[in-house]
Amino acid sequence: MSLSFESSQSVAIIGGGPGGYEAAIAGAQLGADVTLIERVGIGGSAVITDVVPSKSLIATADAAVAVSEATDLGVQFFAKGGDGRPLRPEIAINLAAVNKRLLSLARQQSDDMRASLVEAGVRIISGHGRLDSDRGVIISTGPDGTDFDRVEADTLVIATGSSPRELPSARPDGQRIFTWTQLYDMKALPAHLIVVGSGVTGAEFASAYMNLGAKVTLISSRDQVLPGEDKDAAAVLEKVFKRGGMTVLSKSRAESVVNIGDGVTVTLSSGQVVEGSHCLLAVGSIPNTAGLGLEEAGVQMTDSGHIQVNRVARTSVPNVYAAGDCTTFVPLASVASMQGRTAVFHALGDVVIPLERRRIASNIFTAPEIATVGWQEKDIEDGLIDGVVKKLPLAANPRAKMMGIRDGFVKVIARKGSGTVIGAVIVAPRASELIYPLGIAVERRMTVDQVSRVFAVYPSLTGSITDAMRSMHSVDHSDAARG
Repeated sequence: MSLSFESSQSVAIIGGGPGGYEAAIAGAQLGADVTLIERVGIGGSAVITDVVPSKSLIATADAAVAVSEATDLGVQFFAKGGDGRPLRPEIAINLAAVNKRLLSLARQQSDDMRASLVEAGVRIISGHGRLDSDRGVIISTGPDGTDFDRVEADTLVIATGSSPRELPSARPDGQRIFTWTQLYDMKALPAHLIVVGSGVTGAEFASAYMNLGAKVTLISSRDQVLPGEDKDAAAVLEKVFKRGGMTVLSKSRAESVVNIGDGVTVTLSSGQVVEGSHCLLAVGSIPNTAGLGLEEAGVQMTDSGHIQVNRVARTSVPNVYAAGDCTTFVPLASVASMQGRTAVFHALGDVVIPLERRRIASNIFTAPEIATVGWQEKDIEDGLIDGVVKKLPLAANPRAKMMGIRDGFVKVIARKGSGTVIGAVIVAPRASELIYPLGIAVERRMTVDQVSRVFAVYPSLTGSITDAMRSMHSVDHSDAARG
């Protein structure tokens, strides 16, 4: 049950991305006077230039793969030539139309979010906000720093997000060398896209453009794609990449990227030169915290510019909170949203449950997708948790056979002794949907037996989840080996 609040309670939010939006909605829900300051558009980069457009692009790539692989299911495409003989048609991607659609979807989502804020009674100000030393926010119109408004508030929430990191020797120009926010200006599919960086962003775009039909070279500074992720999942994805014709250069670091007019050259630290038509820089991001007056206000920061927050999104200054990629917490849109709500609920005295990293579900939107939650197998190997692992390949699942799915698996991690589900990995189409029941199991501390007693539709991909749980029944966890 929520508490009742006086109208004198006020909240000012800098940044209208997922964290700022949810903070504003939560504040309005609890009866506070809420002001949101956003300089680009409601939804922030997550909606306008990042999550919404990139996942829309990936959806188009998935559709292209579904069409191209339909022959495996007995669906054949043909057209008759002038001599009456069948022709083999090719799948064509109109990238200009694709980009126009996804940017339109992003703008529509932004407009819908703005409408929701207005309906909730949130005051929206377009401009650049920075903290005032006296419990307020100063708002300016733009780069000249002209102040035109000032908002005083009992609670301040910083949700300014992050921006693509750039390299001194590889400056994006929006013509041949891109960050992920600039890709949507391309009018045609790149002949050869070189992706620098094999983290989540690099892997997702490499997967998408490969499936759209572009030649792709992925440059990874580590020994596997997706460093830091589950090794089995990364191995499946790398196998799919290579089978699709992608060139993966492991243990290779890009020293420079140069636009040579009709293409790009990427020089590696080994001296090798890779030539392509375009280059995507996916080398991380930096928090948008400069020029906000945070240090002057006493807000504790990291050397990288991230805002230090605790599990209720509170900073070192009692009435200042922060949410999203600008903080030291997990950089996910879903986490930013939860941080925004938690911050305002805590500030206004409502009931909150502190965020727990080990209960956060995340997803990588490659093909196949990779979803994870909770403790991972590497944590067991490193001695951080005492657990056992069971992995079942999707190829053995009857629904997967029907759908023509060849790659992927379900991996369940349970605590040794109690059988409590403490983590999971799913590599599959729509893994982002399949991970949800496992997220509930981790959140509610359910045992493998409890989960196994939940009926799964037959045939379904979720059947692999219950199969994995059943296979861990009555296992002597003290002597269990990896399944």
